[in-house]
Amino acid sequence: MTTLVGAAAGAVEPDRAAQAVAPETGSRKPSKARTVLDALDERLGISALEYPVPEHANNLAWSLGGITAASLGILIVTGILLVQFYSPVPETANASVRHIVTDIWGGRFVRGVHFWAAQAMYITALLHLMRVFFTGSYKRPREANYLVGVAMLGLVTLATFTGTVLKWDQEGFEALGHNIEIGKLLGGAGLWFSPKFADQVPILVRLYGAHTVIVPGLIIVLAVLHGLLVKKHKISPHPALPTDSSGLQAPADEPTEPFTHHLRRIAAFGVALFGILGILAAIFPPGVGAPPVAGIEITRPPWSFWWMFTLENWIGLPGILYGELAFFGLLILLPFVDRNPKRHWRTRPVAMAAGAAMLLAVVVLTILMAVTPAKQHLGM
Repeated sequence: MTTLVGAAAGAVEPDRAAQAVAPETGSRKPSKARTVLDALDERLGISALEYPVPEHANNLAWSLGGITAASLGILIVTGILLVQFYSPVPETANASVRHIVTDIWGGRFVRGVHFWAAQAMYITALLHLMRVFFTGSYKRPREANYLVGVAMLGLVTLATFTGTVLKWDQEGFEALGHNIEIGKLLGGAGLWFSPKFADQVPILVRLYGAHTVIVPGLIIVLAVLHGLLVKKHKISPHPALPTDSSGLQAPADEPTEPFTHHLRRIAAFGVALFGILGILAAIFPPGVGAPPVAGIEITRPPWSFWWMFTLENWIGLPGILYGELAFFGLLILLPFVDRNPKRHWRTRPVAMAAGAAMLLAVVVLTILMAVTPAKQHLGM
């Protein structure tokens, strides 16, 4: 009996010891930072962003879309600062820009970062589009997302144009004149671009609204849709690597990382980009001309429009409209015309030749504009 009791007591002692240790181990409370993050995740589902992405998605070429988004973020922040001091009416617009540059502390730097961020956004958007074309990422099942990207490029172009007008110097005034004339070519479809659309509101005010609200709002909406479609269809496979059995996705054995790690790399690229933009803003601040003079045409448009204005030199104002329609029309048709499922550039000679010809045409037209003096087009 004593033996049985002793055995039973011996069996109980380890349990008591374990119970004594267990509370001590479980008594460690999570840090305040972890508590806050867990609370946010419970309500916002942040951990859902930790889905796997293939390793190749983290290289620079596949990160160009994220860098474009970082440029947009910088533009939004600097734009919010600038609108506090900008006056969007013709009588005071130019003077308000000069006030920002000369009288507001840090105004020259903020405007410079905004200007160079706009250049960065346009360049990285084009490079992103070229990467998508080169790697065949516009093919099934990603055609819709590709078209969303093309629409975003069109909006970036429109943002560049409206931002040029807002300076209300000679360059901006002449850009607005071209806008109005092209609106006339479009007939009823171009009424919004005409001062007659709202007689009581200066067209500069409406372009200000487009630049600060309408265009960036649409870009943000499309960017969210773009990201959701990327998550749905996953990162496009690298054309140099084998795909899965469907031929549409990266192979299952390719190393992956959580998407949150990809976001960290994008954030690092964004910080580096901001540093570069800050240096450019300090060394090469954008200028602003004198208030405009009507009836003359002496400036060139921003460099991103040069290729279109070479066409204008050749065939007049319709050249800008025809060039834009041809450029975006060909981009839109691409996924419907090139239905070859192969993605590697060596297996797509026709598509690659057509893309190279289009790129070469834009480059040549841009160079021609760079070496050609400004010409009179308006009022002719």
